[in-house]
Amino acid sequence: MIAQSHHTANQHKLSAHQHPRSRTQYPKPGKQHPSSTPNPPSTIHHASSPRLLDLVRDTLRVHRYAYSTEKTYVDWIRRFILFHNKRHPLAMGPTEINAFLTHLAVQGNVAASTQNQALCAIIFLYKKVLDIDIEGLDYDWSKKPPNLPVVLSVEEAIDLLSRMTGVQRLLAHLMYGTGMRISEALRLRVKDIDFEQNQIVIRDSKGKKDRAAVLPQILLPDLQEQIAHAKRLHDKDLAEGYGSVELPFALERKYPRAPWAWHWQYVFPSHKLSTDPRSGIIRRHHLYPNILQRAIRKAAAEAGIDKHVKSHTLRHSFATHMIQAGIDIRTVQDMLGHEDLNTTMIYTHVVKNGPYGVASPIDRIADRLRPSPPTSVEPISTPARLIRAGREVISRIVRCFAIPVIYRKVLHKALIPAP
Repeated sequence: MIAQSHHTANQHKLSAHQHPRSRTQYPKPGKQHPSSTPNPPSTIHHASSPRLLDLVRDTLRVHRYAYSTEKTYVDWIRRFILFHNKRHPLAMGPTEINAFLTHLAVQGNVAASTQNQALCAIIFLYKKVLDIDIEGLDYDWSKKPPNLPVVLSVEEAIDLLSRMTGVQRLLAHLMYGTGMRISEALRLRVKDIDFEQNQIVIRDSKGKKDRAAVLPQILLPDLQEQIAHAKRLHDKDLAEGYGSVELPFALERKYPRAPWAWHWQYVFPSHKLSTDPRSGIIRRHHLYPNILQRAIRKAAAEAGIDKHVKSHTLRHSFATHMIQAGIDIRTVQDMLGHEDLNTTMIYTHVVKNGPYGVASPIDRIADRLRPSPPTSVEPISTPARLIRAGREVISRIVRCFAIPVIYRKVLHKALIPAP
């Protein structure tokens, strides 16, 4: 059963100023441009009693979860509540949680990673939002089966990258040349590219860690041209009263003018302005991932690559080709930002002499095998083939008309004699 430590059902009916988790004073925004100052977002300021999903969003932001994780967790918690006919989580326990997860596995047939994601969201709801310990939850984490990544050969990578155009081409080249994830490439800021030190600093990557990547020399002209394009868009936004960009954590309060600074702008800005879903400020975000993903799928189809190619395939190909070139696997681990070496070891499955570095036994005895005997079926000559085709056509015509069965048998014997 669920052991409630601090909250009860009546306490969740308190007003916003009485609720212990709604006392958080949201910091006042820094000095904003008059044209870009929005109305307060409705998901933060609650008029009366706070809704459960609003509390979930606030708690996720306190713990510095990414916005994509916030949307995912809120969606799973909503589905959990709707699955049990809109019952409040305080009125449910391990039995209802197990029922929901079982439904996902049996009726939903979801993958193991999806099932674990739903369990993480529900555990976060009870432990972090409701401050409740879940006792008696008898459910094991689903083990994700080890899947080998899809990797392009060098020739396939050349063919794929050669067919891409525009900013998508530069992004794909950058991902294959540095091993970056698509989110890391899109979130690059002007200050992160160091042309003098010949490196790219990847900030706030997976696991909230920073790392450095080698700047490919072949991409220098294209990157400089892309940065010049971003500068023109930034100057245009400033002239129209916009030009601010989202900053990590509380830097906007510490440096009120930093959102408009050039070095904080994205290298790959979007072609249009949009409203920040958290702050409500109208600003220019970076490009959306689906722009690159569609371009990669299209290029793979044009190249005739019979593999499930997606944006992350470029990262897999980068790691595999580096190992094939003789680069130390620990160096590849640092370049990819993997915490565990076993994660990088999976790329050793593709080498020139097979996934295990050995040759097949049948290849060693190939020169001693007897050649296969010649086939006994002789090829049919062209006249015989034409005669057989003519007989088949006449036989089909005979079957289409209302000819007595006895005459049909006679014609069939005449046209197709017995062997």
